[in-house]
Amino acid sequence: MGLLSFLRQNAPFLSAGAILTLCSSFGQTFFISIFAGEIRADYGLSHGAWGAIYAVSTMASAGVMLWAGTLTDRFRVRALGPWMLGLLVLACLAMALSPVVATLALTIFLLRFLGQGMMSHIAYVAMARWFVATRGRAVALAALGFSVGEAILPVTFVAMMGVIDWRWLWVVAALLPLAAIPLIRHLLKLERTPQSIAAEDPSPGMGGRYWTRAEALRHPLFWLLVPALLGPPAFGTAFFFQQVHLAEVKGWAHVELVAMFPFYTVTAIVSLFGTGWLMDRVGAGRLLPFYQLPLAGCFVLTPLVAQPIWMIAPLILFGIMQGSQNPIVTGFSAEFYGSRHIGAIKSAVTAIMVLGSAIGPGLTGWLIDLGIPFPAQMWGIAAYLIVTSVIVWFAVNRARQALPAAA
Repeated sequence: MGLLSFLRQNAPFLSAGAILTLCSSFGQTFFISIFAGEIRADYGLSHGAWGAIYAVSTMASAGVMLWAGTLTDRFRVRALGPWMLGLLVLACLAMALSPVVATLALTIFLLRFLGQGMMSHIAYVAMARWFVATRGRAVALAALGFSVGEAILPVTFVAMMGVIDWRWLWVVAALLPLAAIPLIRHLLKLERTPQSIAAEDPSPGMGGRYWTRAEALRHPLFWLLVPALLGPPAFGTAFFFQQVHLAEVKGWAHVELVAMFPFYTVTAIVSLFGTGWLMDRVGAGRLLPFYQLPLAGCFVLTPLVAQPIWMIAPLILFGIMQGSQNPIVTGFSAEFYGSRHIGAIKSAVTAIMVLGSAIGPGLTGWLIDLGIPFPAQMWGIAAYLIVTSVIVWFAVNRARQALPAAA
């Protein structure tokens, strides 16, 4: 099937996925971090204290994801999505009104759980369940909303910060998920229930069977993948979380660094579609050991960069990894464990990735407070990413022998 035919036949489902990933932006670090300077100033927080609040709140959201993520195996996106979007609207408004550090921590928890966690999880699980032969392309098209958010929202809101108080900007942010609620309900009028799809599920995993989450967690493959699942969310998140600090250390204006982000975003979009196309042909398992290596290259190069313009090369490498991550990780879960219980299994994967996004800002903020600037930490991060890629290569090559022949 050609791309245009695929888009025409599946436009409502793909559009719903893209809307959900776009709305996830308000719980993502690339958006929250643009307010880091204002938040630290208003609440009197050091880099380490702000990082700790962010880390603890995100860890809590990862724990809740283990339960909430299973809801995608029971409820249609048309029902679950609007409820989560409504709660996300309230979380954005809470950020505008939060008076003290305690309420700030609760608000960050809600934004991370609802935005980064549930919006992305619902979208990617839906793509994995609704599509089989074209799963890579479907996930890539759904993830396009995330890339659009990365491209437009930071630059737009940084520019508006010059004329609008940062708290009022969170009121503006609440308007997008609010508008998305009726759209999702309209687009998914014909959506079937997860149970009806599972009853005719044609996509088993290893051993030709449909793995439950408990079975997946008892298998060594899952735990060998954990260090790699943690790495890109941890240190990709840290890169955006510490962007204000990075600009200060480099002696650049923050807006000069943000102005380079479109190169990252364009690359991520190209990588999304390239990865989706390739995944539908060779499978996610063959790609999983390699997708984080471009991020390692980003962290090798960034400490060497002296001028903002030369950040283009590291950001292109970062974009390659970012674009490939969601199609590969989502596709791997369905390919190796089957898609019947994909909501529960993917919720465990998502919880690990959310946990990683908590560890990165907390760890790097703590090291910054100890006098080790973020660029000085980057070569150690690159080494970690390379080592975990090697572990994944050995683990996946062994596990692939148990896949059905058709995979």
